[in-house]
Amino acid sequence: MMSTVELTKDNFDEVVQGEDGKGFVLIDFWAAWCGPCRQFAPVFERASEKHGDITFAKVDTEAQQELAAAFDIRSIPTLAIIREGVLVFAQPGALPEAALENLIDQARKLDMAEVHAGVEAKKAAQN
Repeated sequence: MMSTVELTKDNFDEVVQGEDGKGFVLIDFWAAWCGPCRQFAPVFERASEKHGDITFAKVDTEAQQELAAAFDIRSIPTLAIIREGVLVFAQPGALPEAALENLIDQARKLDMAEVHAGVEAKKAAQN
């Protein structure tokens, strides 16, 4: 069984929220024709097997153009992390295994109360 979920516009909210509304999702934006995407896929898959508490999702940018557009994906692969409904990381490029593990570790250490406060402050400043 694959440890990754295919993310689509139809299941996006459900996957990102998670069962408790505190979803932690790593998203790999990819396409079948993309060489670096194919090279990164096994790295992403191995990480998904190590971190069972995190949802690993893949978005086929060809099949899910609306979703790719919503994230403003301009090059692939692009890796994004959403925690508790907040996009906390998005960057193009295939990461080596050690860098991906480091990124996951950093995302785990985020103080989400602080992140949510920052989001609220930004919203308030825009109003």
